[in-house]
Amino acid sequence: MLKDAALVPYIPVSDVARARRFYEQKVGLKPKEEYAGGVIYECGKGSWVFMYPSAGAGTSKASTAFWSVEDVAAEVRELKARGVVFEEYDMHGIKTVNSIATAGGAKTAWFKDSEGNILAISQRL
Repeated sequence: MLKDAALVPYIPVSDVARARRFYEQKVGLKPKEEYAGGVIYECGKGSWVFMYPSAGAGTSKASTAFWSVEDVAAEVRELKARGVVFEEYDMHGIKTVNSIATAGGAKTAWFKDSEGNILAISQRL
């Protein structure tokens, strides 16, 4: 049953080499395995993400994936120090302050990868 299966996010990229530099150098992920032209990255608590080549990279206007973190402000500071640029929003229901929005029971910060995909880090309150 799907309710018992792990869910694995896929992140489409148009340039695997460029995306690898972003995810490995700026985000700090370590590659576990190269697979089908892409790369599997292990994340926390046994989770993982598959980055794969796709012509549809960066076309979604919504978040592709998010990391659940204990301290979103600390993560934002660390990622900014590595050169990650965060999105700043001021729209209905979402306003970022120092790159972080507080709404819906969470503090969340969004950034785009080298391919234009929207990613987030989020701390539940």
